[in-house]
Amino acid sequence: MQQTTRRPPGAPVAPATPTSMVRGRLLARERLTAAERDAMRALLVRHFSGVTPAQFAADLAQKQWVILLEDAAGTLVGFTSLRLETLEAPVRCHLLSSGDTIIDPRAWGSTALMRAWLAAVLALREGAGRDRPCYWLLLVSGFRTYRFLPLFWRDFHPRPAPAAPADLAARLVPLAHHRYGEAFDPASGIVRFPRPQRLRPHLAGIPAERLADAHIAFFAARNPGHAAGDELACLTELDEANLTRAGRRILRALSPPGAPRPGLGSDAQRRPEASE
Repeated sequence: MQQTTRRPPGAPVAPATPTSMVRGRLLARERLTAAERDAMRALLVRHFSGVTPAQFAADLAQKQWVILLEDAAGTLVGFTSLRLETLEAPVRCHLLSSGDTIIDPRAWGSTALMRAWLAAVLALREGAGRDRPCYWLLLVSGFRTYRFLPLFWRDFHPRPAPAAPADLAARLVPLAHHRYGEAFDPASGIVRFPRPQRLRPHLAGIPAERLADAHIAFFAARNPGHAAGDELACLTELDEANLTRAGRRILRALSPPGAPRPGLGSDAQRRPEASE
């Protein structure tokens, strides 16, 4: 979810994709074609080490939705997968969790993922109902992804001062433990998988000048093992009132007032999975 077009040191040289030409679309997982699945795994392998066909298939099988980012030629330049559950315990809520996520560096700077993601999430949120709050549980092993949180969400945990509301922070531990079990360490807030995926050298590491950003410095301190594939568990409430100005601008640009959210179709109204 990088928001700069500077090429990382050592990155393969590839023609930049005009960010205005990147488009996102939401698909139910079962509607993915074999070619789309292969393209997703190839893109992930290009930027992460430790990705096996079995791991990729297992992660995708746990998700219900996929957002694909494609250029004008229809070439995949990014994707993310999503799982939505309705919980009674340990916290009564709708819980959205993200799976494998990557944007090719040549598409950095595009807001297509955020536009497609926000449109999808708001539609899924409405489909799930407003009988309980909806939270996004995000695992972060790279500073670019962590920077996505303060860019679009007012309150999230963990974060540098000012701290998130205490009730939000209190919900992170039980929800992360529900989702990731013993892989989650509540003392550190870190999820460590037996076979972690690690960013390849052209994306790994944090440039020294980026540590001047308080949020990036905070992420580096809270997740010192990020280069080894450690994931920092983060939580935010998915509600329009929690959007920053930047998030509200994208929301307003999605469609005129009162119009249906674009590009979602009837799939987005399917009920989330129920889980106890």
